Amino acid sequence: MARFMWCVGLLVVVLGVRVEALEKPNVLLICVDDLKPVLGCYGDGKAQTPALDGLAARGVRFERAYCNQAVCSPSRNSLMTSLRPQTLGIYDLATHFRKSAPDAITLGQYFKGHGYFTEGLGKTFHTGHGNIDDVHSWSVPSWRPKGSAYAEPKNAADPQGGSDAKGAAWESADVSDQQYADGQIAEEAIRRLQSAKERGKPFFLTVGFLKPHLPFVAPKKYWDLYQREAFSVAQLQTPPVGAPSYAGQPGGELRNYRGIPAKGVLPEEQQRTLIHGYYAAMSYMDAQAGRVLNELERLGLAENTIVVLWGDHGWHLGDHGMWCKHTNYEQAARIPLIVSAPGMQRGAASRSLVETVDIYPTLAELAGLPVPLNVEGRSFAGVLKNVELSHRDHVTHVYPRSAPDRGNVLGRAIRTERYRLVEWKPPGAAGGTAELELYDYLDDLLESRNLAKERPEVLQELRAILATYPEAKPQIRVEKSAAGKAAAGGSGASRDRNGMFDRRDKNGDGKLSREEFLANQTEADKAPARFTKMDRDEDGSLSREEFVGTGSK
Repeated sequence: MARFMWCVGLLVVVLGVRVEALEKPNVLLICVDDLKPVLGCYGDGKAQTPALDGLAARGVRFERAYCNQAVCSPSRNSLMTSLRPQTLGIYDLATHFRKSAPDAITLGQYFKGHGYFTEGLGKTFHTGHGNIDDVHSWSVPSWRPKGSAYAEPKNAADPQGGSDAKGAAWESADVSDQQYADGQIAEEAIRRLQSAKERGKPFFLTVGFLKPHLPFVAPKKYWDLYQREAFSVAQLQTPPVGAPSYAGQPGGELRNYRGIPAKGVLPEEQQRTLIHGYYAAMSYMDAQAGRVLNELERLGLAENTIVVLWGDHGWHLGDHGMWCKHTNYEQAARIPLIVSAPGMQRGAASRSLVETVDIYPTLAELAGLPVPLNVEGRSFAGVLKNVELSHRDHVTHVYPRSAPDRGNVLGRAIRTERYRLVEWKPPGAAGGTAELELYDYLDDLLESRNLAKERPEVLQELRAILATYPEAKPQIRVEKSAAGKAAAGGSGASRDRNGMFDRRDKNGDGKLSREEFLANQTEADKAPARFTKMDRDEDGSLSREEFVGTGSK
């Protein structure tokens, strides 16, 4: 009898372990807008980011993670579909990914289909600029906070769309955390976690924080964490020697804000204030993420929850004289990525290369779900078990530009452990027509000089890697644009706007700067708002397509 009871007890223990092993882990995906890897856990001695540093202590920090395009919507498309921008043919903010891939199964949709309750809070997909959310991804409608970006009315944007169309670039107000959007997002995330605990069903929850995206607004106490004089301006404030003139960007997104010079290098004190503001906004976001993570722990959910911290792209803080994202350079393309998962390594760091598209299949594997079909990423779950493993020997990313005398070109980049190649040409054009950039991060961390003409053997090796990828698609067009109609002999209005573009393009670089657009406007008070609306990719300039197609509607 005793032997029988022992066997029954052993069977219960075994079955109990088996049942626990089969329990589906939850997923908490924290998405952060414009966050570069300057967290304390990434070695930044000034950064005050205790919450995300604590997450890194419980998981794996990826030192060489890269986005697939350094702008919000395409990067988030890659996260949620595991398809690269050049596969979708979407490089702008306005085009919904389902215009290219109507049958794509998003990350949220995939988990929903496998029994998860899926919710999206804050910014997951890019909404705005004509783009919308994806209803198929969520079990319930996604949620976003409402209200002004500013606490103090004096800092708000000009409601008439005048020269202050985007308001102040920063704000330090003595207000509560809930005054701004990220505090509200954290509050809602806490409520959703509490509901998930009561529901008892595995959840997939995305929490999309908005800061440190411009404007750099945060309660004063987060500004007070830093001494402004402790911040140094970027060492190199000029573009790389020998780079194509169009490869960089003038920081146009920032220059739409009040008090920021329309062109040229920013005054040093203003640079320090902006850097201070970026860090203050980052610390504010970190505190809100900490509230969510603490609630996860309090509810007893942390031990069975996969937590991912992901930044959608980096940000230039004055390096190369550039601000914001919108380039193929290291400061725009490199991102923070931290993954904490049950049974995986803790407090470790991986130097293996990974891409945003890899997150989707990784989460599927960690959750014990079947390998997802029709995705471009590959799972790095093995690296979470052993950080010494190599996941990729290179990553790839892109950025589009309007080039003088060439029209729309795409910069396709290959980043290896040592080098970055960027090949600039129109999609589908012969490789021999490309302009090239090459940087060696062993000898030149600051990307001060384009080495393409000096290292032909390296170019050959990296272009061979690039040739293994399908040719990039051009930006898709759902309807024939006004620019296209004009090129085909379309309406007189479209032809007139092409002529207007040519007359305004004083330097003949194939794009209109803000200054060129605003010159001699008949409605000068409304023109800045029109420029902001037409600048669909937020790169601070208007391509011919943006000017003709958007302006004629």
